[in-house]
Amino acid sequence: MTPRAVAAFQIAACLAGPATAGCGDEVAAFRWPGGAAEFAIEIADDAEERARGLMFREALAADAGMLFIYERPQAVAFWMRNTLIPLDMVFIGTDGRVNGVHAMAVPGDETPIPGPPETLMVLEIAGGRAAELGLVPGAELRHPRLVQATALWPCGQP
Repeated sequence: MTPRAVAAFQIAACLAGPATAGCGDEVAAFRWPGGAAEFAIEIADDAEERARGLMFREALAADAGMLFIYERPQAVAFWMRNTLIPLDMVFIGTDGRVNGVHAMAVPGDETPIPGPPETLMVLEIAGGRAAELGLVPGAELRHPRLVQATALWPCGQP
């Protein structure tokens, strides 16, 4: 390969990278005016996984979380039974818009924490992290499990 061909390949790779970076099942990417964040996530997309969630975890990295995905938009409620660490819950609608944030859920508390109606996904992250980042309602999620035709920030967009 000629030096010019190598350079062209490297430029193409760099240009292609950001358009797809952060858009895989293992990453929840958010953007909002003045900020952005990415979390390395685990997926909970069936009843058993959603019921267990982050129970019994003793720690959660600042850039990690669990994305709960439902089959259809619905009213949801979470509790903290057997959860050992404080969590922030980020409620997400069908278009990827953050519709609510519950900060610092108390470990072990069984009081239901309801989300907004028509919730499709919920991201649980380390307690206090949403406020630290400025992640608030109105932020947009990029993730391949959203319907891309109606997502506010579809995969493939930088």
